[in-house]
Amino acid sequence: MIDNVVIVGGGIAGVGTAAALRSGGFVGDITLVDAGEFPYDRPPLSKEFLAGTKQLADIALQPPQWYDEHKIRLITNTRVTAVRPSTGEVELFEGTALPADCVVLATGGRAARPPIPGSQDVHVLRTATDAEKLRAALQPGARLLVVGAGLIGAEVASTAVDLDCEVVLVDPVRPPLAHAVGAEIAAWLHGLHALRGVVTVRSGLESLHDTPSGIEAHLTATDKPREFDVVVLGVGMVPETALAEAAGLEVDRGIIVDRTQTTSNPAVLAVGDPARVRDDGILLRRAEHWEAAQHDGQRAAATVLGTPPPAETAPWFWTDRHHVHVEVVGDMAAAERTALRGTIGAPKFSAFGLRNGHVVGAVAVNDSTAVRAARRLIDRRIAVDTARLADPSIDLRQLLRG
Repeated sequence: MIDNVVIVGGGIAGVGTAAALRSGGFVGDITLVDAGEFPYDRPPLSKEFLAGTKQLADIALQPPQWYDEHKIRLITNTRVTAVRPSTGEVELFEGTALPADCVVLATGGRAARPPIPGSQDVHVLRTATDAEKLRAALQPGARLLVVGAGLIGAEVASTAVDLDCEVVLVDPVRPPLAHAVGAEIAAWLHGLHALRGVVTVRSGLESLHDTPSGIEAHLTATDKPREFDVVVLGVGMVPETALAEAAGLEVDRGIIVDRTQTTSNPAVLAVGDPARVRDDGILLRRAEHWEAAQHDGQRAAATVLGTPPPAETAPWFWTDRHHVHVEVVGDMAAAERTALRGTIGAPKFSAFGLRNGHVVGAVAVNDSTAVRAARRLIDRRIAVDTARLADPSIDLRQLLRG
């Protein structure tokens, strides 16, 4: 019987696990341990929080009283140093031992720092502290180099332009995000940077060197170095697996779990960014998006409660850049062809990826309704007529009837 659950990490996966446990009827003790001042949301870090239009309290995942109301013990400003499933304990930095019949590792990840000479002290963006340091450096007129044009890099570049910085964005892939949204829409999205004054360079970063007047960047695609005031790396994340490794859990570029979020030790679950599912013997890619972490927490809670897990649904994520809202659902890379609804570059448009007459993915710009419909089409495996799908005059709800 599980009476004590300790959740390590206060991101959306950790807080979501606690919320799902209580909503599911768990009456035992729940302790949530977080290294920060309080659990906060991370998507705003590259947007409103970085821009200064929202403060830390504005992005709290839950108001302070929520934890008391739900009888969740919140321990902040500390970290877990050891997980001991054999003795049912979790040890904190100051030496306190917490009883734990079940441990949920929601340890997240840290910003990746490739071994680029001179890059060890430049900015990354993973925490509120990272964002505060970067915000202080993004003064009007600052020369900013953003390395990596994926979701974080693109969002930082967009925010920095709004702050009147001079931005250069480098990435060796052209166009970035093509695997997620399709080549044509990826090219349009990347082209928005130039329209806003961001200089984009198809290149990698070879090295950085401090100079009396800034930071000299040597790019692989150019012979002449360029000088910047600020450099930020947006090249992905590394899952935090140290606690799992020390506890003897199976780790392979993530903490290995099954479909119930259970690790190689049944007393320990893992959720969110560090969790990597093994399904029928195959190790899947880690899901590093907000909703995926929330769903992990719901499955972990179901495992603790001994109840059926929530139904699987097509993965979904969103991004905002240059005042454009983009949502993606399903797997556009699995599509054989694409049905475009509207015109690329219009204020609102969407594209649906199809395979064997079924929608397998969709991307929508400023059109959340299209994504919600696409998700239902994917989840229900409804066959669709491509011409009707691409016709903006047809209400997508009609297609849900099959």
